Amino acid sequence: MASQTQTIESYREGAEVHHGDDLCRKKSIQLLEELGLPKGLLPLENIEEFGYNRAAGFMWLIQKKKKEHTFKKIKQTVSYASEVTAFVEQRKMKKITGVKTKELLLWLSVVEVYIDDPSSEKVTFKTGTGLSDSFPMSAFELE
Repeated sequence: MASQTQTIESYREGAEVHHGDDLCRKKSIQLLEELGLPKGLLPLENIEEFGYNRAAGFMWLIQKKKKEHTFKKIKQTVSYASEVTAFVEQRKMKKITGVKTKELLLWLSVVEVYIDDPSSEKVTFKTGTGLSDSFPMSAFELE
């Protein structure tokens, strides 16, 4: 399996690429908004690069170091690696790499995030083990 860095490089051509924390945060939030996903879904810090290959639907974020974030409204801790990648489409992120959630004492890879029915106001997270859980979209507002 290709490393995340190799995967990013293979989609770099034809992608819009931005550097610097402020601009990268702004662009990633704009993309989440465009996709109909909660704007606080990727609360990364010290982002060095954000890229989006619109034709392939592939996006990536590179931050200085991994980050753990607790979504307070749902008391859920999520770990974001220094490189986060995903294929995106309307109301969905799939084949996600670099994102894990803590369940009991285990860290499980999050492989998909989606909103089945926008009127339900719920966002669903699916792990690599096939487990999924839904939470209110309001839990992922910008903090």
